Amino acid sequence: MLQLSGVCKTYGPESGGYIALRDIDVAIADSEFFCLPGPSGCGKSTLLNIMAGFEPASVGSVTFNDDPIVGAGRDRMMFFQDAGSALLPWLTVEENMRFALRVRRIPKASWPDVIDKYLTAVDLVQHRDKFPAQLSGGMRQRLQIARALAVEPKVLLMDEPFAALDALTRRRMHATLLDIWQKTRKTIVFVTHDIGEALILADTIAVMSVGPESKIMQLFRLDLPRPRDLADPDLRKIAASIEALLAPEIDRSEARIA
Repeated sequence: MLQLSGVCKTYGPESGGYIALRDIDVAIADSEFFCLPGPSGCGKSTLLNIMAGFEPASVGSVTFNDDPIVGAGRDRMMFFQDAGSALLPWLTVEENMRFALRVRRIPKASWPDVIDKYLTAVDLVQHRDKFPAQLSGGMRQRLQIARALAVEPKVLLMDEPFAALDALTRRRMHATLLDIWQKTRKTIVFVTHDIGEALILADTIAVMSVGPESKIMQLFRLDLPRPRDLADPDLRKIAASIEALLAPEIDRSEARIA
C-alpha cells in the first residue's frame, strides 16, 4: 500500500545541507501494523510527514497504491501526541465528529449512524455532549481516533500518540487501538520512543539509525499472537536484538554532541 524507494530528505542547500534521511526503502502492506521505534533525532517523524504528504522527499519516490504522494490526502490520516491541539475546544465531542464529516463532505444523512458507530467503538457515546477540556488525556486520544475513522481513511499515521499518557492509560489505549485495528484492518504506521510499545503492537518493526543520514537498519517481523506480554521469551529476544542495534547508534550520537 505504501512504498518508499530510495527516499532521501535534505534540509537547506543541496550541497552542504542537513541530510535527515538517506536511502529509505520500505514497503508497508495493506492492513499491516508497522512501527518505527527509536530515540530522538533518528528521522521517524520526518519519515511519517513524508508519508502523510506534509513535506516532499528530496530524492526518491513515495507512492500510495502505486500513485505518487503529492500533498495530504483523504486516504491518509495523521495523529499527534497532543490530542488537545488536534481537537476543536469550542465544540463538543459530537460536534468535533460532525465537523470532520462536514470537512470531508460525507453525506449528511449518514452522520448519525457514523457518529454512533465510532463513538461506541471508543466508548465515548455517553460523553458526546462534553467539551475536550472535560475529557481525560486518554479520552481525548480516543476521540481523535474516532474522528479520524469516521471519514474512512485507509492509513492511520500516528506520531507518538500515547507518549503524554500515564502508564496505565497507555496500556488501555494499546488495547483500544488493537481492538479497532483488528475490527477495521486499517493500515497503521506508528512512531514511538518505546521499544516495548512497538513489541506489543506491531506486525513489523523498522529500526532506524540515529541521524544525520538516518536509514532503516533492520526490519523485524513479529508473527506472534495478541495480546502480548513483554515477559514472553520470544519478545524479550527481539527486544534484546533491537537494543543491541541501537546501543552503538546512541553512543555515537552522544559522542557527537559531547
